[in-house]
Order: sequence, then C-alpha cells, then structure tokens
Amino acid sequence: MQKIVKARFLCMERKFKTMSQHLLDIENLTVAVEDKEILHGVNLQVNEGETHVLMGPNGAGKSTLGYALMGNPRYEATAGEILFQGKRINEEGADKRARDGMCLSFQNPIEISGLTLSSFIRSAVEQRRGERARLSAFRKELGQAMELLQMDRAYGDRDLNVGFSGGEKKKAEILQMLLLKPSLAILDETDSGLDVDAVRTVSLGVKEYQKDREGGLLIITHSTRILESLHVDKTHIMVDGRIVKTGGAALVEEINRNGFEQYLGQQGCA
Repeated sequence: MQKIVKARFLCMERKFKTMSQHLLDIENLTVAVEDKEILHGVNLQVNEGETHVLMGPNGAGKSTLGYALMGNPRYEATAGEILFQGKRINEEGADKRARDGMCLSFQNPIEISGLTLSSFIRSAVEQRRGERARLSAFRKELGQAMELLQMDRAYGDRDLNVGFSGGEKKKAEILQMLLLKPSLAILDETDSGLDVDAVRTVSLGVKEYQKDREGGLLIITHSTRILESLHVDKTHIMVDGRIVKTGGAALVEEINRNGFEQYLGQQGCA
C-alpha cells in the first residue's frame, strides 16, 4: 500500500513540475477592439527560458495579442483565459502585470518630455524589484547595458525618446528590458524600420536577455531579420486572428523562402 501511495505521489509531483514550467498559458483567447473581434480562440504556451516567435502577414492580429497580454484596456478579452505564472490575469491592469514581470516593447515608442530615460528606467526597476535602487549601482548597470547596445551614455540624460532616431528608440526599448529583467518579454516588431547594423545591435541585446534561462521571450514580427542570430524554440504563424501553424526554428526558414501565402485562408492550427 505504501508503495502505491508513494508511486502516486511521485506521479503527481512530476505532473505538477511539468505544469509549473508553463510561464504563459493562453487558452482559447478571443479579443475585440471597439466591438470588432480581432483574435478568435488563440492557444499558446510559453515555458520558462523559451523563445517563441509569432509571425504572420500585416493585419493578422499579432500586435493585438501583445497588447491584450499586457493589459491595454482598448483590447478586451471577451473569452478565454490568460494565465501568467499559473495565475489568471484577465482582469489585472497593465501596471500589475508589469510589476509581476511582464514587459512589452512598443513598435512605435512614444516621446515623453520632462522625464529622462535613466529616471524612467530607474523608477520602473524600483517598481519591479519593490525596493530603492542605489544610484551608483544602477548607473553602473545602465552604463554596461548601454555599452552593449552601442548607445551614447548621454541618451540616459535626455528626455524619454524625444529627438531619438527610430533606431535609438528601439535600442531604448531593449535597454529597458535588460534592466528590468522581466519574467516574460514581448517584443512587438522591434526590427521594424531598422537598418542592418541596428538590427544586429538590437539582436545582441536580445541574446543577452536569452542568457537568463528563466525568462521567456515572445518575438512578434513579420520579418526574419532579427531572428537570424537568435535561438528559437517554437514558431507560430498567425493569419486572420488565428494561429494556423506551429513548428520549430525550421518554420522561420520556410517562411523566409516561401512567405505566408500557403497559410492564407486557413482556419485552424496544424
């Protein structure tokens, strides 16, 4: 009898460990914007330390998924579940999700006058960690990350994104990710509008984040440029608000060769 009980306990323990690996669970998620349904029953799971890529043609709903995950109130989850670190977060605000370790880099970062980049990041880091950040230690960490991204340290004392080029804005987004060390980073079209050198530099920042094998990464893109030097675990193809294909890193190469045409009109995941 004791052997049977022990065996069942071990089985349950293994099952719990497997379940606990899921950092993000999206279950049959439907999302509407201004009463127009954009996402139709999306399912996706990201484990700790994994890098997932969400690809698809323009207008497929990729950015909608990112905004819905981050809690943008304009994007209403009308059905389904979003589970982050095992907890349902459908009703939680963006600030709570950010403090709990979710981070979204914007496709078009906004400019904020009167708030420097370094002050913004330091405040966000303190909210994330729940404690004051020592100025000397923070400046050292900030400087190291800016050096990796080939950013002039003077940008830290400039107003957030004000007068920044498109490439510097994207670097500033990756800079925030490196300092915040989120549990889940969502990169929305980070390579959009960047030249080859800027894409390469941004990729270095993403690779640095990937070194933390506890952090998950969801890269939203319709291009393959930023993925060329990155490790990818799973690739998902989204068309018309549905994930129609899931595969490994090889799927990125297939899309690079053949595009999305073969997936247009599909209604379910293959």
